[in-house]
Amino acid sequence: MDELQALLNASLLATRHVENAALVRLAGRTVCAASAGFRVPEENILNLIYAFYKDLVQVRREGLYFKEKYYKCVRADEHSLYLQNPDGGLIVVKTNTFLLIATYRAGMYPSVCVEAVEKLGKRNAGS
Repeated sequence: MDELQALLNASLLATRHVENAALVRLAGRTVCAASAGFRVPEENILNLIYAFYKDLVQVRREGLYFKEKYYKCVRADEHSLYLQNPDGGLIVVKTNTFLLIATYRAGMYPSVCVEAVEKLGKRNAGS
């Protein structure tokens, strides 16, 4: 777990354009690593998994709620979800084994957050 935490810190949080991040193992739906103080409720994990496997069209149309905040969909495909609201955004990348979840707040560059999360997701795509 320390190795995964270090990976999140070095790859995402160090960009200063990722506010919080978590790595969720799809099998078992467990959080393997997360930034300090960032808790992802099981209900949110299930909603994100469901969005990828069953509901991309609905997410594109209606957005989704994450940690009791509404996010409008910017992009949704079988590998990535990009969502935003006036306070910031949510980026989720799915690999074979993990969901990589990252948030950014207003004032951070969404493009830097997206690039960092996608890059880390590709690095772990075989995982």
